[in-house]
Amino acid sequence: MNGPTQAQADRRVFVDKQSPRAYQALTRTAEEVRAVAADAGLDRRLVELVNLRVSHINGCAYCLHVHTRAALRAGESTQRLGVLPAWRDTELFSARERAALALAEATTNPADVAGQQDAYAAARQALTDDEISAVVWVAITINAFNRVSIMSKHPVRPIPAQ
Repeated sequence: MNGPTQAQADRRVFVDKQSPRAYQALTRTAEEVRAVAADAGLDRRLVELVNLRVSHINGCAYCLHVHTRAALRAGESTQRLGVLPAWRDTELFSARERAALALAEATTNPADVAGQQDAYAAARQALTDDEISAVVWVAITINAFNRVSIMSKHPVRPIPAQ
């Protein structure tokens, strides 16, 4: 009996389609986290900045595509989106946004204990307990979606120029 062809071996399983109940549970979690973020006073632009920054770190093309569009719909500027990977090197982000971004990065890289402590200290200065919790939950949730999309190799299809 012959093994799989190279094309078959390279084809990824779309885990969201293969295990829809698990994916639906993750989607329900994301809906609840969005409600927690809104209740904590985080506006949609900040939530999308967190989603994008975590997706940058993880290299998730599909989530970058989805959340760039969501950030633009929420009123985020192309300038800020363009410099988001280098947010520490610009004055375009408020202290609150910077604290949230640092906390999202620390959540994404939990093994960096010193970075985590620094991020948490900054968050304590700029965010309420509810906001800290919401940012951490947003980062946890987008990390999960990043892994679903990366492992499934969800494609990013071109959008016709407008």
